[in-house]
Amino acid sequence: MKMLSKFGVLLLVGSIGFMSSCKDDDKDDDMTPTPEPTLYEKVGGTEMVSDPANAGAMIEKGRLSFRAVVDSTIFVIAGDTVLQPFFPVLLGEVQNNDLSGFAVLSKNLTDFFSVAAGAENYTYSGMNMVDAHDPAKNSRMAMKSDDAAFDAFVADVVIGAQQNDVPNDIIAEVGELLETLRDDVVQK
Repeated sequence: MKMLSKFGVLLLVGSIGFMSSCKDDDKDDDMTPTPEPTLYEKVGGTEMVSDPANAGAMIEKGRLSFRAVVDSTIFVIAGDTVLQPFFPVLLGEVQNNDLSGFAVLSKNLTDFFSVAAGAENYTYSGMNMVDAHDPAKNSRMAMKSDDAAFDAFVADVVIGAQQNDVPNDIIAEVGELLETLRDDVVQK
């Protein structure tokens, strides 16, 4: 009987040791998946770099990436005969060398894309997407968008991204992000 008790104690101690060693191994092999980087992190994230548009200033690389694409896209849209009728105010300003509206649009779109892509150091304080695309609430919009205009906008964003050497997989993610806005932007 004493032999069985000693054997039972040894078995119990050995089992506890084995189980705890297995548990420790689980910690070493941590099976918790690494979170997928945000789209903002994929385009540069919070790494600070020199701002080419503002001598001596620094900017987050992710924000700079989005601003470059936004600015290129605005110029692509300006040349797009499908989208020109939506933006006569902006186009008239630019033709008169008044870039104030362009600067506001660039900042708002850059803020919007940065925040939507996961930036934590910026906020978007512009109009919501429904109001921004409703001429009754936004005097800078000449008319309501339809699906064809939205498709043209997405195509112009792709061109703007390609002009900035954005990889196709990132362009696809931006396209997915844009597609979530279709119901708010398309109003006719």
